[in-house]
Amino acid sequence: MHPSLMPPRQVKIGDAAAFVGSTPRAIRHYHGIGLLPEPERGGDGRRRYGYEDMIRLLWIRRMADAGIALDDIRDAFTTGTASTGADSEDGFTGILERLEETLAEQEATLRRQRTAVQRMRTEGSRMGLLSDFVTERLRGLPEGSLRRADLDGLLVTERILGPLGAALQATRFIALATHPALREDSDRIDDAEEALDDSVAADDPRVAQVAAERHAFECALQAVIEESGLGEDDDALFDAWDTLHPAAADGGEDAAGLSSGSREAGSMSAREAIGKMPYDFSPARLRCMELAEELSARDSAAT
Repeated sequence: MHPSLMPPRQVKIGDAAAFVGSTPRAIRHYHGIGLLPEPERGGDGRRRYGYEDMIRLLWIRRMADAGIALDDIRDAFTTGTASTGADSEDGFTGILERLEETLAEQEATLRRQRTAVQRMRTEGSRMGLLSDFVTERLRGLPEGSLRRADLDGLLVTERILGPLGAALQATRFIALATHPALREDSDRIDDAEEALDDSVAADDPRVAQVAAERHAFECALQAVIEESGLGEDDDALFDAWDTLHPAAADGGEDAAGLSSGSREAGSMSAREAIGKMPYDFSPARLRCMELAEELSARDSAAT
């Protein structure tokens, strides 16, 4: 072989890194974690890498590119009698099985993320993040008829009560979106409630007045829901949910009056949520809510 083509018996770390497609820093890290034994050093104190070192570096690079963790590569190497021997294959069997499971989980995650992105592009960035069960309930509404506060409320409800609870709440926003006068009344009362800030005493006469207006509005809203047939749609929601989740159809009733199967994993009861979800309500506004509930309870008892 011509002297100019004669390969060196050993190379420095920079040449070794360039050959295997790595970096000197990565190779030093391999030494630090025990993945690659420290090679002998030359008279200048620098590391020198021979043929066996380069073979091991090439295998490390290929396995790392395949997604195998460096710690697993090191463990696999230490179980075999040689870095490329037949015995070392046994050390990789379990590692590859775990890697395949991890990749399958990552693929499932990517599919869910891709589906979520597609739904966001189709339904809108906020509505697309709600569950299919909820967005299907809202389908057909005029564009822009749902407000950000409506979607925020549905997001919170879905977290607490699951998709079925949020889909039932969506009925309220459908009625408001399709009845402008009702939406106007809703805005007026919302503003009146927000005005009950910390500067208003809980026993201020305005608190009882706003509570009465809220109660009257809720009665009017419920009447519109029943007259427009939205109430019947709500009944159909339970059937649709049971069809999608037959295993949960025989569940008992929870505190919210919804089937226990209506909640997804990780959701919580209303009682649990009270201590975890902050609401910036003044004492006056809380008292207003209590009074409105009392008025509603009286009506229910009377009927």
